[in-house]
Amino acid sequence: MKNLFLSAIIIFTASLYAQQAKTMRYALQSIAAPLNTTPYGNNATAGHYITSDDAKIYYEIYGNGTPVVVLHGGIFGSTFEMYHFIDSLRVNHQVIAISTRGHGKSELGNQPHTYQLKANDAANVLNAVTKDSATVIGFSDGGYTGYMLASLYPSKVKKLVVIGAGERHPGDQPNAITVKQALELDKPFWDQQLALMPDPKRLQELFTRVQEEFNTKLVADEKLFSTIKCPVLVMVGDHDNFITVEHAEYASKFIPKGQLSVIPGAGHAAFLEKWAVAWPTVNYFLKH
Repeated sequence: MKNLFLSAIIIFTASLYAQQAKTMRYALQSIAAPLNTTPYGNNATAGHYITSDDAKIYYEIYGNGTPVVVLHGGIFGSTFEMYHFIDSLRVNHQVIAISTRGHGKSELGNQPHTYQLKANDAANVLNAVTKDSATVIGFSDGGYTGYMLASLYPSKVKKLVVIGAGERHPGDQPNAITVKQALELDKPFWDQQLALMPDPKRLQELFTRVQEEFNTKLVADEKLFSTIKCPVLVMVGDHDNFITVEHAEYASKFIPKGQLSVIPGAGHAAFLEKWAVAWPTVNYFLKH
């Protein structure tokens, strides 16, 4: 009886561990995602690779219908943080969720980490999946990639939703977090991400490349915004500590078909913090 009881404990523990291993989390997660949520960013049944320039880029496809490209944030970003959008859109759309180079299962490559390069990656994935133009939803770093994608490849972007990304110039508030600080802030998230990365030893290199581009080279101004011809919804939380409402308003003002949505009581990840407010706005924009 004792051995039977011990075996039951071992089986239960192993089962629990296997269940936990499939459970994804996004960085600094404070609200638990539904237990039945698909492990976006680590789902072999939906995963694909394409070689883009000098890196293998990982992406997942869900659902059928008109295509929607989903671009997550940078450094702390992951495909799973976009789970609300993927869950909601896959019902009536083909959702193409891309892991940005150096993030998740995508290789870092050896080229400078520019937004032009990341826009090329997204365009290459889109071209591999469909001949149609797509709606693009980008958060933070993914939002700047979205701006660049819409500017460089206007025939491929039907509509653009950008969250937490607006006017930007070198010298603005920098992203200066270190790897040590990041690991201290959310070790379980980084344990998860490092296990996914093709070369986890390059984590410091990823931080350096993203921060160099964002802090010293990125210019998002009237010149860029005025080249974007598709309808664009710029969404920002009124307590965003990276992008002010004024910076978001600037972007929406100079984009010919730009619109601004300010989410009250929300920070940088407004869609995660206030999904019940953000989603109806995004959904209306996509349908009209």
